[in-house]
Amino acid sequence: MHAVLEYSYGDDYLEIRELYRAAHLAEAWAAVERGELLLGGAVGTGPYSGLLIFQGDDAVEIARTFAESDPYVLSGVVTSWNARPWTTVVGRDAATPVRPA
Repeated sequence: MHAVLEYSYGDDYLEIRELYRAAHLAEAWAAVERGELLLGGAVGTGPYSGLLIFQGDDAVEIARTFAESDPYVLSGVVTSWNARPWTTVVGRDAATPVRPA
């Protein structure tokens, strides 16, 4: 199962993220090492949003738990977030692959 964690940032994101970036990246790489986080990063050219892709038996709960302890969320760098299930059907790592007949 996969989940998408979407972050919204404030207008001052680029200025304030530096205060918390090392701690945020440490948490993210720890999630990678646990096999939970597949990819993550900023989306767009500004104003930015963030997108993180999680995997696991309960990927949505894993994503929520990550967000609730993420230094970006706790410090207010992230102004809102949303974790949703992602039904993956195409790709080598698709949770429910669907191939044409």
